[in-house]
Amino acid sequence: MLSGRRVLDLTDEKGFLCGKILADLGADVIKIERPGGKGSGRIGPFWRDIPDPEKSLYWFSYNANKRGITLDIETADGQEILKKLVRTADFVVESFPPGYMDQMGLGYDALMEINRGIVFASITPFGQKGPYRDFKASDIIVMGMSGLLYLTGDADRAPLNISIPQSHLLAGADAAVGAMIAYYHREKTGIGQHVDVSMQQSVAWFLANTIPYWEMSGTNLMRAGVLRSMNARDTLQRQVWPCKDGYVFFFILGGLTGAKTSRQLIKWMDDEGMGDEYLRNLDWESFDMGTTTQDVLDCISKPIGDFFLTRTRKEILEAAIKRNISICSLSSMEDLVHDRNLKERHFWTEIDHPELGVKLPYPRQFAKMSENPINTRFRAPLIGEHNSEVYGEIGLSIRDLAVLKQTGVI
Repeated sequence: MLSGRRVLDLTDEKGFLCGKILADLGADVIKIERPGGKGSGRIGPFWRDIPDPEKSLYWFSYNANKRGITLDIETADGQEILKKLVRTADFVVESFPPGYMDQMGLGYDALMEINRGIVFASITPFGQKGPYRDFKASDIIVMGMSGLLYLTGDADRAPLNISIPQSHLLAGADAAVGAMIAYYHREKTGIGQHVDVSMQQSVAWFLANTIPYWEMSGTNLMRAGVLRSMNARDTLQRQVWPCKDGYVFFFILGGLTGAKTSRQLIKWMDDEGMGDEYLRNLDWESFDMGTTTQDVLDCISKPIGDFFLTRTRKEILEAAIKRNISICSLSSMEDLVHDRNLKERHFWTEIDHPELGVKLPYPRQFAKMSENPINTRFRAPLIGEHNSEVYGEIGLSIRDLAVLKQTGVI
């Protein structure tokens, strides 16, 4: 889809995913790091638990399909080299503090003078403008200030953050979407745009049904752990259910749609000798989660929970598929790597890591298309791995590179 297009990726972990998505779409993404190594390569976990910037699995995950160079853009020579690269590029993605690129004469307005069609995407905690623009923020701060932490964890305990830095991923994905929209505009007009992504805003948009709940009923959803707050009566329904060897996700529903899956589950329980008269006699077609009471929910949940405890995740999933019941198994990463369905769908691909002497499994693609297939093609770059290759493409000689390396520019 983006074959023949070039991206200059100046991001840290806040923007890795943006470049990764554009790379997966076929663009030539050049990951630019400071001379001497990858600052974000210090993020674990590491291959075989060996702390090493060249063995960061986090780096592997979000920088595959990219080429890598080193460049100090705070030096005069580095700035001139970046400008040369911009002349050959279609996108620039950066995650520096607001104003940092402008101070060096490398902001959107300056680069647009060099390349009128450049699409420039900036990813910051709170955006380029506004009262918080100069505030620093880690992932957990952004998650808190977006409101999401208010919803995660048990009601009687402190909020819990998601282990993977989710704000980085949401903002990176939004930046990729914004960059593609700006690119479409560029194809129509020949003029690029500046895409301004606030991590806080990206996460706030991820609050899903929280905002409609307030708009429709004046209700603020609360932390409920494995439960879900259902209505203005503050009734709670279990969503994550323990089973014999782990957990499954199941959501009780009524109405014309929910009645089908609920009745299929009740029939399965009857067939296994664990049927329940209350469930069997409930009018599922008229059952309304928005008006039901906690007593009713508890009467429904008890026999279902007891039944799930007698079955493994595999048994529940196989029965759910066979009987057309909306239940899914909650899987660990190890479960997913060995999952038969994902193997049959060729979800995983083996990517060669010659520096490690192994091939590692990667997700093959984030979407399937009938044309322009997406694939993870090659591993993330080593430190400065493509310096000679990329700089040669803009006319720098081996002697030039030796001088630039000696002076710390690359």
